[in-house]
Amino acid sequence: MTTSSAPTVIVTGTSSGVGLYATKSLVERGWFVVMACRDLDKAAKATKAADAHGISRDHIALMHIDWGSKASVRKFVDDFHATGRPLQVLVNNAAVYLPRLKEPQRSPEGYEISVATNHFGHFLLSLLLLPDLKKASTSASPARLITLGTATAKTEEFGGKVPIPAPADLGDLQTLEAGFKVPVAMINNKRFKPGKAYKDGKLCNMIISREMHRRYHDSTGIIFNTLYPGCVADTALFRETPKAFQTIFPWFQKNITKGHVTPALAGDRVAQVVIEAGFAQSGVHWSWGNRQVEGRQPFSQPLTAKANDHVRAARLWALSEKNGRARLNACACTFA
Repeated sequence: MTTSSAPTVIVTGTSSGVGLYATKSLVERGWFVVMACRDLDKAAKATKAADAHGISRDHIALMHIDWGSKASVRKFVDDFHATGRPLQVLVNNAAVYLPRLKEPQRSPEGYEISVATNHFGHFLLSLLLLPDLKKASTSASPARLITLGTATAKTEEFGGKVPIPAPADLGDLQTLEAGFKVPVAMINNKRFKPGKAYKDGKLCNMIISREMHRRYHDSTGIIFNTLYPGCVADTALFRETPKAFQTIFPWFQKNITKGHVTPALAGDRVAQVVIEAGFAQSGVHWSWGNRQVEGRQPFSQPLTAKANDHVRAARLWALSEKNGRARLNACACTFA
């Protein structure tokens, strides 16, 4: 298969961790991967180091995007369109986690950075690329839009047995209603907690994925899913945490929750959900939970009652459109 005929997948956040290993696994399976990265220098170094892991340079393209900037997201889409490649799959993997912030950090448009990056950025990117996915989707090979969720946004991942500090809580979405630029900078209008801001953004991702399935699956055939590949406790996602946490957390996941998984195994699991026929059911959250054994299959897990509340999801969608200035014509699957 030539690179021109290879199916194309965009994976966000590929300079390290799960995204980089998902790239490796997808390339090995014959796919062309657009590596959407905020730090191109870091991504270039990572791909050089990954040569030893078998990532063919002919099957990747590095493209810059900053999910915290709506202008950058739009430029990325324009740059991708300029390549002329059809798009079979979008994988929303990237995230920022800044647990040591004392005060909210803002995006270029003035929004709290974790939710702006993890939710608004990927929401806009997904809407802008939905027409591409629709065009490439066929009944024999439906396009897919896959978003990585997190156990910390969903206590059911641990059967409710492991307490999650500052769990995700979107409240009544009152801060989004106010424009998300008020001093509090938390969706539920409460005191700023940087770690919770990450969880809130990821919960938004999971709700929006289910809402995309409800709105567009039947008319487009696109598969919309989220997944939790296991806890990659030693990924660069945690680089802003205290050194003690970076030592204790992996040990805790390996020995107590049994949820620890290597970046390589997590990357393989992402590739499975992207490609394999067994994951072609839309509107599903695939979770390996603590099933961290090679070859062990995940289970299809329902989201929380709040995440499945269609009225609440529709309101989150409308407020995300308002704040992200993104709107899609549902009938034509083109922008209004």
